[in-house]
Amino acid sequence: MTISSQKITLTHSLQGNRRYRGKLTILGCGSALPTKNNFPTSQILELRDKQYMIDCGEGTQIKMNQLGVKTTRLGRIFISHLHGDHFLGLVGMISTFGMLKRTADLHIHAHPDLERILSPLLNYLCVDLPFKLEFHPINPAENKLIFEDKSVEVYTIPLRHRVPACGFLFKEKQGLRHIKREMIDFYEIPISKINRIKQGDDYITQAGETISNEILTTPPNPPFQYAFCSDTCYLESIIPIIKGVDLLYHEATFAESEAVRARQTIHSTARQAALIAKKAEVKKLIIGHFSARYNDKSILLNEAKEVFENTELAEDGKVFYT
Repeated sequence: MTISSQKITLTHSLQGNRRYRGKLTILGCGSALPTKNNFPTSQILELRDKQYMIDCGEGTQIKMNQLGVKTTRLGRIFISHLHGDHFLGLVGMISTFGMLKRTADLHIHAHPDLERILSPLLNYLCVDLPFKLEFHPINPAENKLIFEDKSVEVYTIPLRHRVPACGFLFKEKQGLRHIKREMIDFYEIPISKINRIKQGDDYITQAGETISNEILTTPPNPPFQYAFCSDTCYLESIIPIIKGVDLLYHEATFAESEAVRARQTIHSTARQAALIAKKAEVKKLIIGHFSARYNDKSILLNEAKEVFENTELAEDGKVFYT
């Protein structure tokens, strides 16, 4: 599929998904060796009108430009581990942000060694940035809250790889209740009272009658949860952390015929990713981080679907809505 046809497909998909809770754009789903079809790992999660980048492999900004992905709402980048295919795109992207006169702060959450690795390059190539760049060290070995604002919490998911690595769990906070339009009209509820009613308050009419909140509103949408787990071997200890998430991205570097290779390199097979999804009772599984040896990835998809039916392949440029 060409870039132009991808854009058309995504536009049509968006038109049919105006009311989505989460939007995940795959910028790259390959592994260490880039191919003509797959850039190294990077993706953008959109939640409550904010953007969060997960990993930033080589060529990430090129793929964003090709797909027309705007980053005006991107404030935080989460780096899973310090293998080059997961962070080598950072310096180029930061430099570009500087040339574009970005002014919003940019926060990077990563293993503390990342700042030490990038500082010489940033000091040489990205002097006098017009925005504040701040590194936030994380411990990949801990399952810990590393970021929180009024709409989302982000936790680390300890993984097992050749270097310290973690995944990330994004948990949307509970939203407000939905007020019924007909109730606003019927009880002539002033605008100043609506937000309190959405927060759970009853309404007292001018005549002194108390109207129960349950009559005025419907329950809020269930909070959206997304888990990113790459790179890692098969690891059942993550199951309680990701239990029941709406969307799970799990690496599936190899087919089952390469299970020995997966074990040696501390990666997962597609079947193992599906086993994690099944045991964690997630709603949907996306597999990615494919070895360059697989031109036809249907073998990976088929092996995963034999275990967990609601599985889809990641593709560069593909967008998932929930």
